[in-house]
Amino acid sequence: MFNKNFLWGGAIASNQADGLYPYKKGKSIADYRTLSSNKNDRAEFTSNKFGEIPLVEQANENYPKRRGIDFYHNYKSDLKLMQDMGLKAFRTSIDWSFMFPKGIEESPDSDALEYYDSLIEEIRSDGMEPVITLSHYEMPTYLVENYNGWYSKKVIHYFFVFAKECIKRYHNEVKYWIVFNQINMANFDSLGIRFHQFNNPYEAIYQGSHNQFVASALVKKYATEIDNNLKIGTMLSDKIAYPATCSPDDMLFSMRKNQLQFLYPDVQIRGKYPKPVLRYFKESNINIDMTVKELDLLSKYTMDYLAFSYYYTKINDSKTDSLDNMFVRSSNPHLETSEWGWEVDPIGLRIAINRYNDRYPGISLFITENGLGAVDKVESGCIHDNYRIDYIRQHLIQINEAIKDGADIMGYLLWTPIDIVSCSSSQMSKRYGCVYVDLDDEGNGSGKRLLKDSYQWYKNVIKTNGNFLRGGEKDNE
Repeated sequence: MFNKNFLWGGAIASNQADGLYPYKKGKSIADYRTLSSNKNDRAEFTSNKFGEIPLVEQANENYPKRRGIDFYHNYKSDLKLMQDMGLKAFRTSIDWSFMFPKGIEESPDSDALEYYDSLIEEIRSDGMEPVITLSHYEMPTYLVENYNGWYSKKVIHYFFVFAKECIKRYHNEVKYWIVFNQINMANFDSLGIRFHQFNNPYEAIYQGSHNQFVASALVKKYATEIDNNLKIGTMLSDKIAYPATCSPDDMLFSMRKNQLQFLYPDVQIRGKYPKPVLRYFKESNINIDMTVKELDLLSKYTMDYLAFSYYYTKINDSKTDSLDNMFVRSSNPHLETSEWGWEVDPIGLRIAINRYNDRYPGISLFITENGLGAVDKVESGCIHDNYRIDYIRQHLIQINEAIKDGADIMGYLLWTPIDIVSCSSSQMSKRYGCVYVDLDDEGNGSGKRLLKDSYQWYKNVIKTNGNFLRGGEKDNE
């Protein structure tokens, strides 16, 4: 079962919740992500356009992440709701474009420091362990427009200045840090690279990823020097897929495609580039500028834990999918899907945990995102979201099974404890929270917070440390 120190909690991101724009904050990539008009929000994830966001104001467009849920003004009351739910950990991000509006400043913005000082103090005073993400799709647009984002090695320095300031200021209050959210999600414009400028966009992706590896190692090095008790983690979006069939062609294709996903934790936990990926680089004419000094840094300063998000699984089909495009995979016909077409696969979470546990022995795992996006209906002031309860329950059952299998799991952070703007579609109607926020996709509504049925259910899960999993016991007892 779950150990007594298990970090039950919840996670949000600044760009989806705070509503900082346009106070004194600079512009970030996320500020330009527009509202999707339908539920096909994965189109930008799977297109050959690599999710590149136009950094221009578009007339009559809706930019929901600029307003979020106004967590910036409501964080104290919202965190009280989290405290009352019993959360032991709360994850959020420090917006790089708020702390350093252009990303190149020598000193941080004073208003940003005041806000994050108060926010982190509030999280702790409410009895929750802060889990802080340094980069959660909040790169200042100035760095995109003037340096082509993470393609430039100069951005390593600018990011390290930001990260160093955060760790130096908050290392006594924050033990757990995630350097890059979902570092393998390069197709969500997390790199800020203008891919259309390159003959080989994949080379640009892997160069940007390498530069993020180096930045992560620098952060780990500095954290070790300032406070050896700090835990610096890397975070993946779990994208390891099943083979479409048991045919040798599909098995080999799936193995090779999954190796491109393992690149990220292999470098950051094992400390070196895996040979199958180096072979792929050579055969695909992908040349990465990596120095001996950088490779030495990667080998010496590996991450302390492996965090990952888990929502769905896909399949690798040798007949229809491309090896080069690691983001495009096929749908699994054996699984039901959510309203947004995301396959629901609780058993896949147990498989993922065991896979990482076997591949990286001795490394703790941290499930930092898992949840169900759905349309919630308010009925007489209540939200009966049994579908969400069932989704979370089934995934927690599989986590418990993985723990019995021998996996070392630090905690589980529900995405999300409160409704925020969707990352992929920028919709409010795609709700994940246990707390309902009365705002629609256009930003209309009172902003009032209402407790869903899942709120009390998750509260009981935490209170009993997951003992609801005992056979025959009702969740609310």
